Amino acid sequence: MNSNTSLHMILTDTLIDTVLPAIAQLNLPNWWLAGGAVRNTVWRSIFGEHCGLGIKDFDIAFFDIEGNRSQELTAKANLTEQFPLEQFDVKNQASFARWRLGHRPYTSTEDGITDWLHTATAVGVRLDAQGQWQFFTPYGLDDLFSGIIRPTPAHIHNIDAHNKASGFLEKCPYLRLG
Repeated sequence: MNSNTSLHMILTDTLIDTVLPAIAQLNLPNWWLAGGAVRNTVWRSIFGEHCGLGIKDFDIAFFDIEGNRSQELTAKANLTEQFPLEQFDVKNQASFARWRLGHRPYTSTEDGITDWLHTATAVGVRLDAQGQWQFFTPYGLDDLFSGIIRPTPAHIHNIDAHNKASGFLEKCPYLRLG
């Protein structure tokens, strides 16, 4: 069984499986659900209830060079209406450098996700037009499945990556630094 199949099996019948079709209905260009929702769902599945990491919010990244802030807000409002108990963070990676001063502009959604702090967080899932699962895993899935918190190459010396890793370890002692 390949890693994507394993990831799909873990995420099936979870809240992610419920929310993905609603995200797909938004028709955001080149979207991915990535980040903590995916990572924490996998870690809870692997390490059980003693891993205190849950879904804080759903990070939805997309890329629209012509897009504006209202696009993000409309998508967030639509999802919040459907899932009032959940939090959604919808961000156009094309405008990332405008709201995160000092960061380089991204060329695609995948470029943005590849630049996220940790390898286990830089994992994206989405549904294609036929409802089939797709995966974006620029660093593979070994760290995610092994509970390894490793900074992505751009963030090896980033204090934010270190601080977030410390928070993960406090909530899920089965994790380890890579």
